[in-house]
Amino acid sequence: MNAGAYSPIIMTAIFIGIFYFLIIRPQQKRDKQVKEMRSNIKVGDHIVTIGGIHGKIIKIKEDVLTIEVGADKTKLQISRWAVGNLNKNETIE
Repeated sequence: MNAGAYSPIIMTAIFIGIFYFLIIRPQQKRDKQVKEMRSNIKVGDHIVTIGGIHGKIIKIKEDVLTIEVGADKTKLQISRWAVGNLNKNETIE
């Protein structure tokens, strides 16, 4: 066999390697960071949900969080997986 016969296999392997390091691995890192952030939230933290709702955690019961939102301090129950971002320095008026 000549070197030309292996060329498509080598190119495919290179493409898969590039795809892994540019797309899959960074996504796995982001997923790990988000999972760690969600497991470390505590009462008193200010969060933003994946739907864009800003609130303060007032109660945690397993995977259900109770948050306080708005000036009238409305209470909402959300799932832990719905937390999109943790804002430690935010104050809600």
